[in-house]
Parts: sequence; structure tokens; C-alpha cells
Amino acid sequence: MGIYITLIGLVLIIAVMAIKIVPEYQRLVLFRLGACKGDRGPGLVIIIPFIDKVVNVDLREIFLEIPSQTCITKDNAPISIDFLIYLKVTNPVHSVVEVRNFSGAAQGIAMTTLRAVVGDIPLDDVLAKREEINRVLRAKLDDVTERWGVKVTSVEIREIEPPADVQDAMNKQMAAERTRRAIVLEADGKKQYAITVAEGDRQSKILQAEGERQAQILKAEGYAQALENIFAAAKHIDDKTISLQYLDALKVIGESPSAKYVLPMDFLGFMKPLVERVSAAASKK
Repeated sequence: MGIYITLIGLVLIIAVMAIKIVPEYQRLVLFRLGACKGDRGPGLVIIIPFIDKVVNVDLREIFLEIPSQTCITKDNAPISIDFLIYLKVTNPVHSVVEVRNFSGAAQGIAMTTLRAVVGDIPLDDVLAKREEINRVLRAKLDDVTERWGVKVTSVEIREIEPPADVQDAMNKQMAAERTRRAIVLEADGKKQYAITVAEGDRQSKILQAEGERQAQILKAEGYAQALENIFAAAKHIDDKTISLQYLDALKVIGESPSAKYVLPMDFLGFMKPLVERVSAAASKK
């Protein structure tokens, strides 16, 4: 009885060892008597206990944190850089068969590749062209890891620390640039203010000149109207009226004790019509 129970227990243990449940994000790389038989999964996978050996491979994207590395730029400036590498297994068999530990290998390749890339770039470009460095690093790392069945999806530089003297120079440069921009903005403001004031004066003078021109036009029109009225009234004045006006003027002059009579040369001509009218009136009587 005990032997049967033992046999049943062994069968259950072997059955449990033979049955593997593989999640969607994993694959099993199967080795049978040392020979690779490919990958299995996801879902239910049956293996032969004690003959088959499996290696779990995670297909999810992972990241490697590369510690700060001191690199020498093209212009011999030391600089510290740390970055992240994002990896994803695309071929489970190659990631197990072609490399022992692809994560450690990728980290080592990343360090040497970073130094090679930064060594070909001047310091100013390293500080200003971070995205370009990320792209170059990703391309070079991907060329190496491709044979391992690993895809480098992204490389992100987190921090770049230039030397202390370079950092001080950069701070001074930024301060000088801010001062320059402030001076330029102030000068532009003064320029715009002067332009606005000049434009306002010009508009004011234009309006004033326009007002004076309109006033002159109205004044000239008034003079013209007055002259028209005078000419219209003068049409009804005859020689008798002019002679009477002369006599009235002489009468006013004569009222002054110190008056001196100054008769115009055409006085007799003006008085002749009046004398003729008086003589005609006297002869009728």
C-alpha cells in the first residue's frame, strides 16, 4: 500500500514538474539534453522532467541605470554624464544563447560607447546637443545588442556636470546675457516711447495745421461774402448819394475848431451833378 502511495506521489510530482504556465510577458527557452529547442509560450507548456531545462525570459521593457561616467570631450574637457538605457528582448533564444547576461553586457557596452561618442564632440556641443547624443548612443548600442536579440528602444541622458571652472564661466555668461537682454529691452522701450511721442507730436501738428487751414478758408470765405455784399450794395449807389456823403464828411470835419479843409481834385466833379440838380429845381420855381 505504501509503495502505491509513493508511486502516486512521484507521478504527481513529475506531472507538476512537467506542466508550466507561461504568462503573456514571458517566454521559456527550452533545452533538451543541452540542445536548444527554441522558445515556448505563452500559456500551457509541457516539458519532460529531468531531461528538459527551461530558462525564463522576460519580454517586458527594462531600463538600466548607468552611473555617472567621467568622459573627456574633443577639446580635452572632463565632464561627468549619467544616463538611462531602455531595453526590450525581441528574440528570447538569442538573449539566452548568445550572451550570458545581456543586462550586464549592455551596461558595459554603454559605458565604453559613451566615452567614444563624447570624445568626438566639443564641450559646447555636449552641453547643447543632448538629444543628438542620445540618438547616436542609441544607434551604436542597438548595433551591438541586436545580435543578442535585444532592442535598445531609448537612451536618455539625465545629467551632465561640466567642470567647476566651466560651470562658473557658464554662470557668468548667462548673467551677462540676461544683462544684455535687459539693456536691449530697455533701449527698445525708450525707442518705442520716442517714436510714440514723435508720432503724437506729428499728428498734433497736422491737426493744428489742418485747423488753421480750415480757419483761413472760413475767414477768406467771410471776406469774400462781405465783398460780395459790398459790391451788391454799391450797385445801388448813384452820384447824388456819393455827393451827399462828401458833404456830410465836410460837415463833420468843419465841427472841429482846428480843422483844415483839404479838397480832393475831383471834388468839383462830384459836386457838379448836385449843382445841376439844385439849379434845375430853382428854375422850376
